[in-house]
Amino acid sequence: MILFIDASAIVAILTREAGYEEIEERLSDAQQDVFHVSPLVKFEAVLALARQKAQTAGSKAKPSARMMGEATKAIDAFIEGLDIQEIIISIEIGEAAIDAAATYGKVVGHVASLNFGDCYAYACAKVLGVKLLYKGNDFIHTDLA
Repeated sequence: MILFIDASAIVAILTREAGYEEIEERLSDAQQDVFHVSPLVKFEAVLALARQKAQTAGSKAKPSARMMGEATKAIDAFIEGLDIQEIIISIEIGEAAIDAAATYGKVVGHVASLNFGDCYAYACAKVLGVKLLYKGNDFIHTDLA
């Protein structure tokens, strides 16, 4: 099986969010499979990790360049450790992301309420024709569930 991994799944595992065990188990069950992420997934995951680190420093704290660097290293190590392949965002994926926003997006008021990053994760999985590994209740309201 080939999986496209959303930032929500990566962050859940690295920060041990509630429910991370199920996501980890799905990855473990698929060890011999191929995993993909995109540059946008990496970006989103880095920002989420850095924000969480800043919040532990204080409720109003903003991520520092050092925190961003540490988060980048953690995401890169996760990707490297699982031999995850990074795909290129093509024109086809860009068009599929616009379609996702028009169909399932927050902007159109769909119950899935996909945001920018979600639309691109959806589009990557859709264009690749693979399953999407994610955490949360947004993608369950799409045709990828």
